[in-house]
Amino acid sequence: MELGIGQVAERTGMSVHALRLYEREGLMPGPVRRDAGGRRVYTEWDVEWLHYCTKFRASGMPLATIRKFADLVRRGPETEAERLELLREHQEQVVARIAELNECLEVIASKVRVYGEHVARGSAAELWSHPAAT
Repeated sequence: MELGIGQVAERTGMSVHALRLYEREGLMPGPVRRDAGGRRVYTEWDVEWLHYCTKFRASGMPLATIRKFADLVRRGPETEAERLELLREHQEQVVARIAELNECLEVIASKVRVYGEHVARGSAAELWSHPAAT
């Protein structure tokens, strides 16, 4: 099935501008085909690739790393070990970020509990009172 750029934008949640950027910046694993009128024609495989890219980006992977991954894909099957290493490194970074966010969430949840208790008792004015102000 062939898809136009607008259809791909709708299916991926990416803007048309972002799709053009991905192509221009070498973030696609191969050239995007053009029809007789010069319009971009995407395949289901392209949509799947872009889905992965949106998840990579949402997880904090830099465009330069996505570009490197795309380059490895373009170079062919002999690059699987390098691709695996790149993905493992990113996975480690994501796991570390999740741990950091979980610590942040614990602090926030604690503050929500404390503020909730004070608001319910009507003693919220006590929260974060500067010692010099008393």
